[in-house]
Amino acid sequence: MDLNSQIESILFFKGEAVSVKFLSGLFEKEESEILLALEVLKKDLQNRGVRLIQNGERVMLGTAPDAHGFIEKIKKEELSKDLGKASLETLSIVLYRGPVRKTQIDYIRGVNSGSILRNLLIRGLIEKKSDEENQRSFLYYPTFELLSYLGISKLEELPEYEKVRNELNKTDDGNEDGEIIEIDDN
Repeated sequence: MDLNSQIESILFFKGEAVSVKFLSGLFEKEESEILLALEVLKKDLQNRGVRLIQNGERVMLGTAPDAHGFIEKIKKEELSKDLGKASLETLSIVLYRGPVRKTQIDYIRGVNSGSILRNLLIRGLIEKKSDEENQRSFLYYPTFELLSYLGISKLEELPEYEKVRNELNKTDDGNEDGEIIEIDDN
């Protein structure tokens, strides 16, 4: 498989922006080689439903502008559906363990949670902010709208908050003190 196809696979799997530096390290290639492969990938995707989006040193896959109409229709349908088991599980992790990184959510759930997190972000139930300790990752928090919807004014009012939070903190590779574990999101 050529480098641009390998990059496409990684971007599809991650479901979020990654840095050119990350790709360079992953494939053990110079950044200039990665940039050339990204240009080839961009041309390959030009007439397809997916596009390469680049913002500075970060790249990701996104839908083609022509797909906007039916993507919006699907989004509206998704927003009108009830939350599924996976969404509720992810939302619970954010509520009881937050602030939390995607990698920690994935570790607790045992699966990639990228699409679930996007859905919760679109619904306005969670928000993501840059992690000041690690600029290459984000932290997920519950929104004020979610707290309001749940009828609580602070997280500590959630049922069995301390007990559940302590159990979730133990899932971080045996780390029982609740520290945020350094796991590179990119």
